[in-house]
Amino acid sequence: MIRERILFRLFFSLLLLLLFSPFCTYELTFRIHPNNTLFPTLKNLSVDADTPIRKAVVQTMFAEANNYMKDGVLLRQIINTIGDLQLDDYAESHAFGEIYETILKELQSAGSAGEFYTPRAVTDFMAQMIRPQVGEQMADFACGTGGFLTSWLKELRKQVKTTEDEAAFSNSIYGIEKKQFPYMLCITNLLLHNLDNPRVYHDNTLLHDVLDYTAADSFDVILMNPPYGGSEKADVKNHFPSDLASSETADLFMSVIMYRLKPGGRAAVILPDGFLFGTDNAKLNIKKKLLSEFNLHTIVRMPGSVFSPYTSITTNILFFDNNGPTQSTWFYRLDMPEGYKHFSKTKPMKLEHFDPVVEWWDNRQELTVDGFDKAKQFTARQLAEDLGYNLDQCGYPHEEEEILAPLDLIHRYEEQRASLNAEIDRVLAEITAKLGGNAE
Repeated sequence: MIRERILFRLFFSLLLLLLFSPFCTYELTFRIHPNNTLFPTLKNLSVDADTPIRKAVVQTMFAEANNYMKDGVLLRQIINTIGDLQLDDYAESHAFGEIYETILKELQSAGSAGEFYTPRAVTDFMAQMIRPQVGEQMADFACGTGGFLTSWLKELRKQVKTTEDEAAFSNSIYGIEKKQFPYMLCITNLLLHNLDNPRVYHDNTLLHDVLDYTAADSFDVILMNPPYGGSEKADVKNHFPSDLASSETADLFMSVIMYRLKPGGRAAVILPDGFLFGTDNAKLNIKKKLLSEFNLHTIVRMPGSVFSPYTSITTNILFFDNNGPTQSTWFYRLDMPEGYKHFSKTKPMKLEHFDPVVEWWDNRQELTVDGFDKAKQFTARQLAEDLGYNLDQCGYPHEEEEILAPLDLIHRYEEQRASLNAEIDRVLAEITAKLGGNAE
């Protein structure tokens, strides 16, 4: 809570400097009372479809904000201090951005706030492998603090050569975030990356009917780490076709992604193991749609401690494009780097830990380690008919003993039970088919 309050004070002062002063006619003096005048005014600013993004963002930023600073003198002192920064100077602006990036990184161990953080090594790797091109539009429909957006911008920046490229660069990202606090952090993060009009909206992606999306709502690239482990209410599921209406949040986001990816578009999405081996109707139908309508070309299996310390759920990166149905899928298991038993706050995952994947990516071949598959290619027919849409391939053969929190331990057991049940169902169906019967 203390960290959140410090971040809020920093953010509030920064917004007053960067956003509020250019177009607001109110004079900031000691006579302004934030609780009684300033905040209510900002929350009720008139905003409509024609309002410029730079102005509209003020109202959305403060719509659910509260003032934690009780001393007006301290508030004035912070404003004065921030006002002394030369943010139009590249070196000072860059230094301030580095400070802010450090603060965001600290959210990795910030309790509930950590749910909004994807390790920078992961977002950078995904942005690198998706290979951005100038003129493309990239989206993240649950963007949190903007990690994927900034990684995309950093990778795309390498290709900016002209003023036209610069204009396309500045208009290349689109984000939606449901929760107010990470939304505020995301806007500030993008401002510090020199995006004066960040197209990031405070909204809930899952409250829109997916069948209503048109070509105008689609994107060239989608990079995401959808929230997983959550359960959605029935009214949320009503926005999806009945065969795709899962109660699992990550499943619903996968449907959104498929409906909003342009023909020829590319996507990289982080999903938990439960999606790979899940056998409930919604998961199966989502995987059938993914394989039959999209090209799921690569799945990178990641170690379980990538998101340590706030979750031990094992995750995967699915790379696919909208260039026709899947012909074959490569699986690659990323093992822990030498000298690491687990990732942690003091030993986090680094971008160079993805080097084995990068080296393998353009020269793919099947690999085995100690008799277990590390990289292997499966045809779409094998995945669908032989494996029953079980995408849990090239997993980790050796499990290290790990002490988990009670709820994490329960979740781990549930995942293992679901995986075992899926394998039993597959084997029984295969035996029944060979005996000439029909599996019920």
